[in-house]
Parts: sequence; structure tokens; C-alpha cells
Amino acid sequence: MEIVLASKSPRRKELLKRVVNDFKIIESDFDEDSITFNGDVEEYVKLLARGKALAVKEKVNNKSLIIGVDTIVFYNNKILGKPKNYDDAYGMLSVLSGNTHKVYSGVCIVNTENLHIESFVCETKVKFSKLTDDQIDRYIESKEPMDKAGAYGIQGLGGVFVEKIDGCYYNVMGLPINKLNAFLCGYKITNL
Repeated sequence: MEIVLASKSPRRKELLKRVVNDFKIIESDFDEDSITFNGDVEEYVKLLARGKALAVKEKVNNKSLIIGVDTIVFYNNKILGKPKNYDDAYGMLSVLSGNTHKVYSGVCIVNTENLHIESFVCETKVKFSKLTDDQIDRYIESKEPMDKAGAYGIQGLGGVFVEKIDGCYYNVMGLPINKLNAFLCGYKITNL
């Protein structure tokens, strides 16, 4: 059975290689704005992941397991997406400074052979140290925050802001590989 990752994210590709040796990447063209956030974060990320996986289902011909994923940063009852500009990034990092936020990843796996769909959510708490205005400015100047939910990447320069985490580190990167590996073990298609 073929594994398909419904994402162009280089981080997700790198992480999935730790779980399975052979997989295809097909970018999903799912419109994320078609899902409205109703206050239930877990349901929201599961719906986004499901939409991404099902959008790719139409593009595959072989028997496949399609993996759709969406990751969000959540603080003070608000979703912190990818920053639109400098001010947006600055605002997000200022809000996260000295506080604990949550990172949620929804994962949806679609089996095209029997049309079985299974989803799960992973939550990780992340505590930021207190940041100075200068630290935030320099980090934004690096351009790293601009394509990351919550305006930071734990695996990059932004990792120095993380005081502690409670949960899966890889979830914060965008793919909870422990939970995914446990699921794929049922199909006997993992590296370990």
C-alpha cells in the first residue's frame, strides 16, 4: 500500500521519513478558509486535516494511505496562524512572550482501498521565556517566523525562546510522529 503525504511542508517530509521509508508527496489544494473555527480547537484541526487528505484522494489511483495534517498555535482562545507581515509577527511573539500556549496537530489518514477514515489530535504545551523587544526584532529580521504558525519554529532559531514543553516536540514541528507511528504499526509499514 502506498503512503501519500498531503503536504508540501519540508518539515513534515523530514519527519515522515523517520516513520516510513517510502512515500509520495501530493500537495493538497484544500481551501482552509472553508472551515470556520467554532471554538472547539480539536475538532477544527481534525476537520482541516480531513479536508487536506480528502482533497488529495481524488489525485491518487493506487491503493493508498493518505496522511493529511494541520498544525495550529492556540493562545488565549485565539488561533495564531502564519503572520501576514512584520507587525503581525511582532504581535504574536509579544503575546507568546513569558506565557504558555498550546500547539495542536490534527492528523487524518484516509485508506483509499476501503474508504476508512481515521483521525487523531495531538496537543503540546509550550512555555516561552520573556522576550525583549530587541530579541523579537532580530528574530523577525531572520525571516524565519514568516511561514510558521504562531510566528516561530521550534526546530530553528525560535527554539531558543522555548523554556519548556509538555508533550510531543515533533508535534510542535508539525507532525506527531509517535502517534502516527503507533497508528501505522497496525498496517505493518513503519521503519521500526
